Amino acid sequence: MSPASSKDAVEPMASPLSRARMSVAVDGPAGSGKSSVSRAAARELGFDYQDTGAAYRALALFAARRGVDPDNLDAVIGLLDNFDLEIGLDPSDYFVRLGGDDVTDAIRDPAVSAIVSSVARIPRVREHLTGLFREQIARGTTSGIITEGRDITTVVAPDAHVRVLLAATAEARRARRAAELKSTSAELVGEELAARDAKDLQVVDFMTAAEGVATLDSTDLNFDETVAALIALIRP
Repeated sequence: MSPASSKDAVEPMASPLSRARMSVAVDGPAGSGKSSVSRAAARELGFDYQDTGAAYRALALFAARRGVDPDNLDAVIGLLDNFDLEIGLDPSDYFVRLGGDDVTDAIRDPAVSAIVSSVARIPRVREHLTGLFREQIARGTTSGIITEGRDITTVVAPDAHVRVLLAATAEARRARRAAELKSTSAELVGEELAARDAKDLQVVDFMTAAEGVATLDSTDLNFDETVAALIALIRP
């Protein structure tokens, strides 16, 4: 089945945002540090933390385990009714469970990374998961939530109190990802990041800050400095 773009498929509807609970939306490309930085900031602020990319990865893993071709749109959509996903919101007790099984590490496998963009580009998938993300933003007992991913500031939570694009140069992102994946060469990591960016850009533009979205460039910042900069945007 031929590829389809979902850039215009999921409209930037207003999410069910409670003004009593602060919502923070963080976008950024792979290797920008948005997951680790958002999680650390949420922990320091006492907020919930939502990793939307983990949901797409979990669905890609689910498809692989069911023997479903990730490029078969109808087959992937058919998985949604039985997609039993649970993701922890506590940044100090993060987990991903699929059908009750812990897949926190399994969804980071390179084989899953290779197919997640194919799954994420499907409009019906994005609509389904966007609904789940918005429910999590509205739900919860903490004073706030940081939700991070690819189209959070424009589609998932366009009405978030704080919207941030976490950016970094391709060189910085490559170096950081290579440091995480010690067994993989920097050259290979760079090729994989470039390929991932190209695939993901078919789905949504996560490289350019939308109107009203603050850009936080972490190229010349270390991890702690980036976390502090994000918190300063949330609580200036």
